[in-house]
Amino acid sequence: MATNENLPPNVIKQLAKELKSLDESPPEGIKVGVNDDDFSTIFADIEGPAGTPYENGVFRMKLLLSHDFPHSPPKGYFLTKIFHPNIATNGEICVNTLKKDWNPSLGLRHVLIVVRCLLIEPFPESALNEQAGKMLLENYEEYARHARIYTGIHAKPKPKFKSGAISESTTALNVDQTITNMDQKNNTPSGGAIPLPLAQPLAPSATATRGGNNQDQPSAAVPTVEIGIGGSATTPASATTQKKEVGLAKVQADRKKIDARKKSLKRL
Repeated sequence: MATNENLPPNVIKQLAKELKSLDESPPEGIKVGVNDDDFSTIFADIEGPAGTPYENGVFRMKLLLSHDFPHSPPKGYFLTKIFHPNIATNGEICVNTLKKDWNPSLGLRHVLIVVRCLLIEPFPESALNEQAGKMLLENYEEYARHARIYTGIHAKPKPKFKSGAISESTTALNVDQTITNMDQKNNTPSGGAIPLPLAQPLAPSATATRGGNNQDQPSAAVPTVEIGIGGSATTPASATTQKKEVGLAKVQADRKKIDARKKSLKRL
């Protein structure tokens, strides 16, 4: 299950929406995945743009979100080795969008598109890889040859992210929130017994029965009885309790199913 302890609830909610949108409508040449244990690490596979030395390659990268995201930009790293002026040998990405041009209103989609555009148009003036930057300025053909060699060796197609994995992760978060809300409403710990309603005093019956001494004797009020499934008699109070227990059990069963599915997912 995703713990997301590093991010505040409102940021998690916004991230869940963004990730679902990226999963259902991904940008061209970009496929996003998530870390099941922490939404603050976002993975993406970027296809090398056509007409560049990175064509036919698939480059895996990650974005690391700090605890004060989106007020501070994420940090980007290429996990696949690449020969590029703006990507250091340790994979760190240098692009203004992730530095001085960062704006909290920018979303993950914008960041990923900018990173892919960097493969189309490098900026050697702000190079992290000085060798690549110098080579690009002085001898483009030699630079392109080096970049193609790296692409052919390292940027082979990766195992694809499982379709719908993001939706399952965000659904798991929603189930957790639903259970939390039910626990707070019932004031009981998750999985605990729901407290039975207190017994209410019975109202006297409007009719009276005649006793042997011909005096009017008030009869004890008889609670309404309903016949449940299988012919068993239930009172309204017990029926309500059963409905609550069935509802909680269903939510817990759904969470267990999702947990079981998620454990079977193969992640990075």
